[in-house]
Amino acid sequence: MRKLKKWAYTALVSLLVLTSTESVISADNGMTTDTNKVTGGRSSQMITILHTNDIHSRVEESTDSIGYAKLSTLLKQTKAVNPNTLMIDAGDTFHGQTIANLVRGESIVKIMNLIGYDVMTAGNHDFNYGSARLVELAKQANFPILGANVKKTDGSRLLGTNLIKEVNGVKIGIFGLTTPETAYKTHPINVEGIIFADPVQEAKAQVAELRSKVDIIVAISHLGVDATSIDTSKKVAEQVPGIDVIIDGHSHTVMEKGMMVGSVLIAQTGEYGKNIGKIQLNIEDGKLSSKNASLITRKEADQFQADPAVLDVINNVKKEQETVLSQVVGTTSDKLIGDRTIVRKGESNLGNLITNAMLSETGADVAITNGGGIRASIEAGQITKGDIITVLPFGNYIQTKKVKGSDIKAALELGVSGYPGELGGFPHVGGIFFEFDPAQPVGNRVLSILIKGKQLDPNQMYLLATNDFMAAGGDQYTMFKDYPIANDFSSLEESVITYMQTIGSAVPKIEGRITVKGANASNITDTAATPSAPSVTAPALTNTSKVYIVKTDDTLWKIARLYATTWQTLQKLNSLTNPDRIYPGQEILLP
Repeated sequence: MRKLKKWAYTALVSLLVLTSTESVISADNGMTTDTNKVTGGRSSQMITILHTNDIHSRVEESTDSIGYAKLSTLLKQTKAVNPNTLMIDAGDTFHGQTIANLVRGESIVKIMNLIGYDVMTAGNHDFNYGSARLVELAKQANFPILGANVKKTDGSRLLGTNLIKEVNGVKIGIFGLTTPETAYKTHPINVEGIIFADPVQEAKAQVAELRSKVDIIVAISHLGVDATSIDTSKKVAEQVPGIDVIIDGHSHTVMEKGMMVGSVLIAQTGEYGKNIGKIQLNIEDGKLSSKNASLITRKEADQFQADPAVLDVINNVKKEQETVLSQVVGTTSDKLIGDRTIVRKGESNLGNLITNAMLSETGADVAITNGGGIRASIEAGQITKGDIITVLPFGNYIQTKKVKGSDIKAALELGVSGYPGELGGFPHVGGIFFEFDPAQPVGNRVLSILIKGKQLDPNQMYLLATNDFMAAGGDQYTMFKDYPIANDFSSLEESVITYMQTIGSAVPKIEGRITVKGANASNITDTAATPSAPSVTAPALTNTSKVYIVKTDDTLWKIARLYATTWQTLQKLNSLTNPDRIYPGQEILLP
C-alpha cells in the first residue's frame, strides 16, 4: 500500500511539472501539442529542434547559465510532448572552463552523450586542444561532429560532412560549416595542416548532394552574423539556394525570434547557455509549410528541475579532477600576491607572472590584464594547477590585437583613473614600464611609457596580448574593442600553467613596471615584497669624468634627455638591469 501511494505521488508530481512547463515546451503560435494530426484530409505534424551554441563548457547552472542538467530535463519533457524532437549544438563547446580543460574536452562529450545530442558542428574553440584531439573527441561522441569545409591538405575531410535524420517519416538533411577564422581564432599550431574552405561553395555542394534525398535542409553553421566577419551565416543564406534553416553560432548573437534572410530562418541563442533555442517546423503532407524560432531564457528555466543523472556525472567529473588539480607545476620562493586590495591599485608579483606567461605564449609586444580578474594569492612553496585555477577562475582566453600606441596610453590612463582607490580594471602589464602621477587630472596622469625599453610611439602599431573580456571592451577598455582579433590563444589559467611547467620556479618580484610619482613600491603593493635598491658596481671611469646624482622623480629617460644622450646608453654604461628602477642619491655615469 505504501509503495502504491509513493507511485501515485510520483505520477502526480510528474503530471504537475509537465503541466506547469507546457507554456515553455509546447508548440508556439497557439498550435496544440498534438504534433501529428489529420485535418481536412491533409496530414500535419510538428518537428521541434532544441539548440545550443557557444556554451564554452559552462555546464553548471549559475546566475547566467541554464546548465546542462536543466537542459537535459527540458529535452526530456519536450520529447514527452513531441517525440519528433532533435537536439543540436552549433559549436564552441568543448573548451573554456576547468571541468573541460583539465581533461581536454572529454567530460563535455560524456555529458552531451548522456543528454542525448543528435549532432553538432565544430567551432573554432573546439580546435583548442588541437585537431587530432578533436578527432578523438568525435570518436568518443555518440553523435556526429560535422565540419564539411574542414579539410586536410590532401583534400580529405577531418570531420563528418552531413547526415540524414528521419523524423516520423520526414527526412532532414543536416550539414555543418566551421568558420575559416579558425585559422587564427585558435592557436595556429592547433590547425596545422588544416584548410577551412569557402563556406558558401561548400554549402552549395552539400545542398546539391542532399536536396533530392530529403524533405528539409538544415545547416549547422559556426559562422555568426558579425559585420566584421567575411564569411557569415547571412552570406550563406543569401548565396546558397535550398537551405531551410541555419542553426548558427560564433558571433554570440541573441536572436529572440530568429532572423529571416529571404526564405531562410537563422537561429542563434547568444552565449554561455544563457538561453536555449527552440525551432518549430510545421510539416503538411510531407512538406515544410512554416517555421519559427524562439528562446527559452535563464529565467524561464527556473521552472525545470535539474536532471539528477547529469548532476551526478558533473559532480563525479569534478571529484575525479581533484587529483589533477593537486598536480604540482612549479614552485615560488615567496608569496605571489593576488589580494584584492593590492591588484586593484598597483603592481603585483603575481600580475607580473601572469603577463609574462601571456607574452611567452603569444610573442606579443605588450600584455595587459585587469586586476579584477586576479582572484587569489599563492603561498610560497609548491604551485599546483588548482592554485592557478583559483587565481584565474573565469576561463578567459588570451587574444592578440594590433593596436596604436595612443590607445595603449589611453588604456593605461583608464586603468589608473581610480587610483588611489581600488579598480577592477587596474592594468597589470608585461613589456611595459610606465609612470603616472595621481595628482594630475584623470586622463592626463601617465607621464612616461617604455615598451621594450623604448618610449611609446603614439602612432606605432603594437601587438597587444590581453584577455577576451578586455579585448571586447570589458572594464570600459573600449579603445580595444573595434580592433580586429589577430589571434586567439589558450585560456589565462592554461597559459600560466604551461609557463610554470616551462620555467619551473617563479621569480616573484616587483620590477617597477608601474611607478607612482611621489610613492614608493611599498605604498602600492602593501604586503608584496619590495626590492631594495640594487648595488651598482660602476665601471672604471674610462673616457668620462661626469657623474650625475639621481634626484627624486628622476627617470633615466629624463637624465638622458638632459645630457643629450639616450637612456639605452646610460643603461649600458651603468650596467643597469632595470632602466626604470633608479634611486635618489644613486650615481649615474655620463658619457
